Amino acid sequence: MRHGNKNNNLSRTASHRKALLMNLGNQLITHKRITTTLAKAKALRTYIEPLITKTKATDSKEAIMHNHRIVFSYLNDKQAVKELFTVIAPKVAGRPGGYTRIIKLGARTGDNAELAMIELVDFNEIYGNGIGSAAETAVKKTRRAGSKKKATAETAEDATKTETATEPTPESTENNEQPQA
Repeated sequence: MRHGNKNNNLSRTASHRKALLMNLGNQLITHKRITTTLAKAKALRTYIEPLITKTKATDSKEAIMHNHRIVFSYLNDKQAVKELFTVIAPKVAGRPGGYTRIIKLGARTGDNAELAMIELVDFNEIYGNGIGSAAETAVKKTRRAGSKKKATAETAEDATKTETATEPTPESTENNEQPQA
């Protein structure tokens, strides 16, 4: 029985699963977006997000080296670790988690397996704010309070916009008063 066992075994032995997730993680870091089955994408998300979080701890030189070694033990690829710490880490610095996005693509024709695309959120220009804006907004945003203030401010702005729209401007009155020949 599998009571309390939350990880997906993907019908593989522990060593095969570790190798699979290692390879998928390296490819995701290198290419920023990969297509795989939905089950593998969900397993990869739980594997790669803690590694990306480790890149944010830059308190001291020792902490940085320690995190490099930990991440290398999970990925076993120097180029992927270098890419993670030099390219990906600055872009996710302001994000408090949720570094990956999974998009379902439908079923594969051969075996009807559900396909999904997993990508790094900050490297997609179509969704979200685009590249580079995450590092600028490092302030934590909350959803509490301020909704009443925003609502009253918006209604006041709307009222002033409608007043100015109904009043004729001097330029439009001059053009209307010209005689027709």
